[in-house]
Amino acid sequence: MVRWWRGLVSRELARLRRDGRAAVLWSLRITVAATASYVVASQVFPGSQPLLAPLTAMLVVQVTPISLLASGIDRVVAVVAGVALAVAFAAVVPLEWWSLGVLILVSITLGQFLRLRENLVEVAISAMLVLGVGAIGAEAAAGQRIAETLVGAAVGIIATMVFPPKVATADAGRAIDGLADEVGELLTRAAGELDTMAEEEPQRLAGAAREWLGDARRITHDIPLVGATLLRAEEGRRLNVRAVRAPQVEPGLRQGLEALEHTAVAVRGLMRSVADAAEGGWLDEDAEDQPGDVLRDLAEAFRELANGVDAFGALVRHEGAAQTGPGRDDVARLRDAQDGMQRAAARLDAAMVEARHPDVVELYAATRTTVRRLQHELALDERVRRQLRLRPHRRMPTRGAARRRSTGDWPAPTGPDDETQVMPQLSDEPPADQS
Repeated sequence: MVRWWRGLVSRELARLRRDGRAAVLWSLRITVAATASYVVASQVFPGSQPLLAPLTAMLVVQVTPISLLASGIDRVVAVVAGVALAVAFAAVVPLEWWSLGVLILVSITLGQFLRLRENLVEVAISAMLVLGVGAIGAEAAAGQRIAETLVGAAVGIIATMVFPPKVATADAGRAIDGLADEVGELLTRAAGELDTMAEEEPQRLAGAAREWLGDARRITHDIPLVGATLLRAEEGRRLNVRAVRAPQVEPGLRQGLEALEHTAVAVRGLMRSVADAAEGGWLDEDAEDQPGDVLRDLAEAFRELANGVDAFGALVRHEGAAQTGPGRDDVARLRDAQDGMQRAAARLDAAMVEARHPDVVELYAATRTTVRRLQHELALDERVRRQLRLRPHRRMPTRGAARRRSTGDWPAPTGPDDETQVMPQLSDEPPADQS
């Protein structure tokens, strides 16, 4: 228990050191925007307490620069639609339980028709607040509510443009590395259990394989959450002045996520093959193939796969951290892991030739196929090719740039790991053989 608490405290302290400054700046951005919108609305409506303005500013500022325009417009449309309905209702019916129900029903239906997304409920909220004023003051409350919303949305947009949020590539890199860690931990744990079963009880493979398959399914189901983090990082670059001088690492992160997604699916298929093969009779003591040898071969292959996935995830995470970038150690580690997977593939080929039971041959073949798939997905060359395809289109080079290209007058790359610089900063077109 003491060790668990120490681990929890150490993790939280590490998270505080890593994200503390960004969290404080985020809180300050929202606070400044809300306070400024309240001050402006107070000047427009003296003697009132325009709390809707800071509320709108807080909601608008909590988005990326590219989406804040749509969020602000949707919120204004939602408020205008709600107060218009409230004015019409207040002029016809009193505030009763049935009228409130009808108003909410009509408001929600209208919001869906207008496709207001997350601001859908704001139509009904605005209508209820204005209807509560009554028929006499409904028009005045409606006008002030719309004006406060406009003030809050305007201040929120200005605050986001002047003080934009950071480009969250580092967060996306950590999320992608987290996916790699989950896959690597599954493979490492499975390898350890295979070693134990090889020495003691090979018959436990069926139950363990079902657990591994369940974990692999959970990992693949969580991939959309990682994709959402990367999408926020990609959207955060657009219309963000802080992204002008930041390196564009999003294509590398997108390629890393795609490679790890394919890897997770391949590992899930491998666990399915292990679970199916575990139902055969080759685990009996009198079988032609030695179950212990087969399980040890699988364990060694799983370890090499885990090393490759972990090395690839670390490389993507460091590339997402624009202030550091990938280092030579990351590249060397991934190359060593590729060599390890190549050795594992050779061992599986040799073992498959000597196998006798059909289920064992099929299990070796499935494992060999997975190794080959991960060799392709996690290879540096494949990473470069995919990033070039994911690179956004750039305008045609100038005539002077074309002359420099034709003469080959380019300065030498200066990055620490030129083979991982996936978007050449000097060339505007990908090589013909990599397109």
